[in-house]
Amino acid sequence: MTKKQIIGWIITIILTLFCWCVPTDFFGIEGLTVMQQRIIAIFVFSACMWISEAIPIWATSVVIMVLMLLTTSDSMLEFMKGSDPAVFGETISYKSIMHEFANPTVMLFMGGFVLAIAAAKYKLDANLARVVIGLFGKKPSMVMLGFIVITALLSMFMSNTATAAMMVAILTPVLASLPESDNKGKVGMALAIPIAANIGGLGTPIGTPPNVVAVGYLKDQLGIDVSFASWMLVMVPVVLIILFLSWIYLSTAFKSNQEAIEIKIEGSWDKSREAIIVYITFIVTVLLWVFGKDINGHKTLGINANVVALIPFAVFVITGVFKKADLAKIDWDVLWLVAGGFALGVGINDTKLAEVLVNTIPFNTWPAMLVILGSGVLCLVMSTFMSNSASAALLIPILIAVATGMKEQLAAFGGATTLIIGLAMSASLAMALPISTPPNAIAYSKGFIKQKDMAVTGILVGLVGLVIGYIVLIFAGKAGIFA
Repeated sequence: MTKKQIIGWIITIILTLFCWCVPTDFFGIEGLTVMQQRIIAIFVFSACMWISEAIPIWATSVVIMVLMLLTTSDSMLEFMKGSDPAVFGETISYKSIMHEFANPTVMLFMGGFVLAIAAAKYKLDANLARVVIGLFGKKPSMVMLGFIVITALLSMFMSNTATAAMMVAILTPVLASLPESDNKGKVGMALAIPIAANIGGLGTPIGTPPNVVAVGYLKDQLGIDVSFASWMLVMVPVVLIILFLSWIYLSTAFKSNQEAIEIKIEGSWDKSREAIIVYITFIVTVLLWVFGKDINGHKTLGINANVVALIPFAVFVITGVFKKADLAKIDWDVLWLVAGGFALGVGINDTKLAEVLVNTIPFNTWPAMLVILGSGVLCLVMSTFMSNSASAALLIPILIAVATGMKEQLAAFGGATTLIIGLAMSASLAMALPISTPPNAIAYSKGFIKQKDMAVTGILVGLVGLVIGYIVLIFAGKAGIFA
């Protein structure tokens, strides 16, 4: 255990026990019950653990759920129970907590992982990269655009980490072959990969964990069902605008002095039975995701995105495409992280802590735009130094309560979707440091990028992205696209 982890444990234990043991009136919240106080303490525990990473962030989520089951559920330890219901408060159904392991939104994300694993296994991603990049010619700026387009496209449906790793592997030998005199061109090309991977994930609900967390909370806590199609209708234009501006900046600030760049990607389309099954299933799944519901949430094909996500899983296992060994490749740690975040939301809601906060804190007196932009900037800063998934899992439950207390004020700026989806967007826009995102770390590790170049570019793209994203979200919310 490192010194940082030991300090993280010490701070976590002290703050958690303090919040757990002090009298309820210490918090200055009228009518706060023991159950609600325990949820606050568990929230503090999760915040300290996710920030310090004293244990892996997915492990924190598992501990959260176990703590809630043992101390706040209707199946809690006997000595944890109270005698006075008015003081003790309402318990949480243990089934509600455990259900979060199989929350429909978690299943949606798992389906995305399965689809991505099968696509990588039969080289669908690499072949798409080969075809798309070849369409952009040999001019350096156009080659960069080709890498941006295919990286962003793949990141909408696959792990941005895996996408970045593959695209960097394709790009590295090309950059290594360029002369030393073209250092700027190398930097610009190398930066294009993590930027496209980070931004591309915004395009779909399954593109990145914060998106999944936002969609799940909007549905479960506020009853707002954001369909796959409505998300893409709003966020794909945001992705395109940010990427276009990023390309203009990179191709100008890091202009290559080469006349042409030769990109050779070996490979050919796999024509085996299994590969063809993957190709067809991928296309059908995406179509069902997009057209399963219209933008107003009414059924068109009679199937929602969460159910669609399990179709490729069933098809792949019954046809032998997906083997037992492939199960290990699913990012279970991300699924547990998301499930733990949802469980925390259940605790805040079912103990009526959210209701108490809404009634105690005068949210309706706060300037709505300040709350929207302030939360976005806060999430951007937090996600620069810690996991964007953990940042979203920490902040979204709080903002759900804020959205409930500021319903009328937020309506003028697009409603709760602007606040919650904006926060998820902000988490993905944090890319100023090598540690900010896995794609950043992968690109930086190759040695072509200086930390100063990544910081300046990441901050610029992040801030411009925030402005563009919130403008589009406000317009979409007012137009009722998420309704």
